[in-house]
Amino acid sequence: MSNLPLSGLTVVSLEQAVAAPICSRQLAEYGARVIKIERPEVGDFARGYDQAVHGQSGYFLWLNRSKESLSLDVKKDEAKQILARLMAKADVFIQNLAPGAAKRLGLGADELMAKHPRLIVCDISGYGDSGPYARKKAYDLLIQSEAGILAVTGSKESPAKVGVSLTDIGTGLYAYSGIMNALYQRERTGKGARVEVTMFEAMVEWMNHPIMYEHFGGKAMQRAGTDHAIIVPYGRFTAGDGKEVMFGIQNEREWASFCAKVLEQPELAKDPRYDNNTKRLAARDEVIGLITQVFSTMTAEQVVAKLDAADIANARLNSPLEVWDHAQLKARKRWREVDTPGGRIAALLPPVTTAGFEVRMDRVPAVGEDTSRVLSDIGYSEGEIAALRANKVV
Repeated sequence: MSNLPLSGLTVVSLEQAVAAPICSRQLAEYGARVIKIERPEVGDFARGYDQAVHGQSGYFLWLNRSKESLSLDVKKDEAKQILARLMAKADVFIQNLAPGAAKRLGLGADELMAKHPRLIVCDISGYGDSGPYARKKAYDLLIQSEAGILAVTGSKESPAKVGVSLTDIGTGLYAYSGIMNALYQRERTGKGARVEVTMFEAMVEWMNHPIMYEHFGGKAMQRAGTDHAIIVPYGRFTAGDGKEVMFGIQNEREWASFCAKVLEQPELAKDPRYDNNTKRLAARDEVIGLITQVFSTMTAEQVVAKLDAADIANARLNSPLEVWDHAQLKARKRWREVDTPGGRIAALLPPVTTAGFEVRMDRVPAVGEDTSRVLSDIGYSEGEIAALRANKVV
């Protein structure tokens, strides 16, 4: 697909789990050739996270379309020559191995860039390669805890993790952004660069507001369940028919419209107890009580109709299955078909749409499915490939 912006680029990714795979998938979708290095036979351990999709891992299928799978035991001596040949042809190398593992394999950024000055090396880790946490392993939930996300998520009684792989996804997208910056810089200077992204620093960036709020404000942001921690009203409300509605007020103009058109109590907008968000936050229980009393006389459908008429943002509290069938996704034709080892599945287009082309939505590979072709492309003969297989190098 030569019309895609990253066509002609080769990415080698020694990746596992979520953060690096979601990064490399973005590159693949925009045309880069992504060679994913996996353990022989078992592959990326994310292949075993679940068996929800035709006996396959939903995690893996989501993150690994449009790539080629090269099976390689990187600890064997013969692997060093294969890796060296791959790096000689690569534009980008991505790795998210355990702390220090890439360097022990001879794949440290300094060593690689000394041999290949145009190479962009992206190292993804929990905490980086310096500081007291440099050797510490890191996983999504653990970073959510270390970065303070659990402190601001959940109910008053108990913290809760975010229900998706927030840390991994955010880190992977920062890595993608950093690689794109490095590619652009290389176009101007001819030189590659090291891109380092840590899970901890990615999430601390997202925690900037709660950190500043507590540091400068002198008090902790309180967990509020499905309600916003510092904006009132903004969250989940129950209508008279027992169904739930989410809505949020962002400014005093919206508050006035809400009072007049939804609550039908326009005088509340000028009530000195509730006439700005700081006051409403202090009187959260009173404000929620007023709203709940009015909503109890209406069905959820009637509440939504009034919110829409008042131009107040609102949403349904959908289950994942309801999102699968969402009318907006169907209307905007966001679904495509993708081949997987277990059969074709429906998959969503990525959220960025660019005029003039559509991204790749190619197959998800089986473990090592592309090994022979990749090795042939870097100069190995059929006999040499057969020997590597016999020795369980690939």
